[in-house]
Amino acid sequence: MSELADHRAPDGLEIRPVTGLPEFTDESDVAAEVLAAAPWLESGDVLVVTSKIISKAEGRMVDAPADPEERDALRRKLVEAESVRVLARKNRTLITESRLGLVQAAAGIDGSNVRSDQLALLPEDPDGSAARLRAAIAERTGLEVAVIITDTMGRAWRTGQTDVAIGSAGIAVTHPYDGGTDDYGNPLVVTDIAVADELAAAADLVKGKLAAVPVAVVRGFAPVDNGSTAADLIRPAEEDLFRLGTEEAIALGRRQAIRTRRSVRAFDDRPVDPDDMRTALGEALTAPAPHHTHPVRFVWVRSVERRRALLDAMNAEWRADLESDAKTPESIEKRLRRGRILYDAPELVIPFLVPDGVHEYPDERRNAAEHTMFTVAAGGAVASLLIALSVRGIGSCWVGSTIFAAPTVRRVLELDSSWEPLGAVAIGHPLEAAPLRDAAPTDEWVVEL
Repeated sequence: MSELADHRAPDGLEIRPVTGLPEFTDESDVAAEVLAAAPWLESGDVLVVTSKIISKAEGRMVDAPADPEERDALRRKLVEAESVRVLARKNRTLITESRLGLVQAAAGIDGSNVRSDQLALLPEDPDGSAARLRAAIAERTGLEVAVIITDTMGRAWRTGQTDVAIGSAGIAVTHPYDGGTDDYGNPLVVTDIAVADELAAAADLVKGKLAAVPVAVVRGFAPVDNGSTAADLIRPAEEDLFRLGTEEAIALGRRQAIRTRRSVRAFDDRPVDPDDMRTALGEALTAPAPHHTHPVRFVWVRSVERRRALLDAMNAEWRADLESDAKTPESIEKRLRRGRILYDAPELVIPFLVPDGVHEYPDERRNAAEHTMFTVAAGGAVASLLIALSVRGIGSCWVGSTIFAAPTVRRVLELDSSWEPLGAVAIGHPLEAAPLRDAAPTDEWVVEL
């Protein structure tokens, strides 16, 4: 059980505003001003401080022009400088991750409760600011207080704003109850209370946004110091289920869709949802084609008997070709094993070029060009299928073997002699997850004229 799991709620809390504080500047001594305004401060109190006065005292104020448009332009520039990524945009609202790791509107840059010719940036190190303020109070008075530095944030799926902890010292920022049981005997598995945020929000009730009361004291909580800080409240990006806004997530998915595709040669035993197959096939068939035609057909070989008959016939033909090439028995078996994936994959699709709508010309040059054009269009549909599958988490591997056994493929599948097989696609859920592919280098393979 966690060392904090047995922490009990206090019998009661007292939340006091600290009034009579002056206007803070970069020459202000925050600890001295707080002690002068709150001589009643006691050990065990939690001092809750609005980040704005820390920003003022630490010189994090930026002069801003009076013109509204110029002020907005400066704010956008500051947001860009203070942010490491944009998570969402909605009208004029910009949700960003700041260099501190905080996700909030406009990187926390604020023009409220400051002079009209200034904008406030967040403290550079809020946890460090909290630790210094706590140490200064202890040095001057011997009091052991906890310090929480707060900022106002909105919340996903909830209207309104609340204060949260962006810096802290001397208090465990969460109280985990995992390993304990409730009064009914139920195990507590993932209960982890964000105490610092709760105290920040509670203290804001006596501070308010228009009362010019930037500091409050919470008494009766009896904070436990386990060395954690407000930075520990920031969920790591890799654990965040909602890293991006809807529009940004869609845009990122579009950019990365092609890079999800890779050749998958090992599949697990899970069946592929037939509806996913049909949807992916339908999307692939939207690939562009000449003359408003549909020059590709996908043959989804669902019959186990038909698949085995086809692959056995192709295997025999391939073996005969290799033997005629005077390959060694070992080399032949090694090459034949490469085709095992078509037997083992949960699903098999064979794409065909179908010359419906092909224009005929009196000369071979244009007829050959027409065939090439249709082949390119069919290849585009095949590539689209591989991508449509991969974005659904379904793996695939294109294998060219049917091209070398076209008559056999048509005979076993009982297809028209004009249908040209364009390989085969083994399909299934990947045995192992794979990262996005890197984009290919363009310096050698792209010719710019």
